[in-house]
Amino acid sequence: MRITAFRALMAEEFGRVRSEMIARDHVFSELDGRTVDQALEAGVPTRTIWRVVCEAFDVPVERR
Repeated sequence: MRITAFRALMAEEFGRVRSEMIARDHVFSELDGRTVDQALEAGVPTRTIWRVVCEAFDVPVERR
């Protein structure tokens, strides 16, 4: 998944402003203590990051 598609999924699920805040500020232990933005910079696959975000925020399976 491209980063632009990932960002679109985040915005659809959480709204643009909240998704940006989550990506910038929320630290995920499953991403080795990184935020979404840091994980993207480190080259973590977007699919992996999306799964982690979905688990952490209880996104329903049909929207994952």
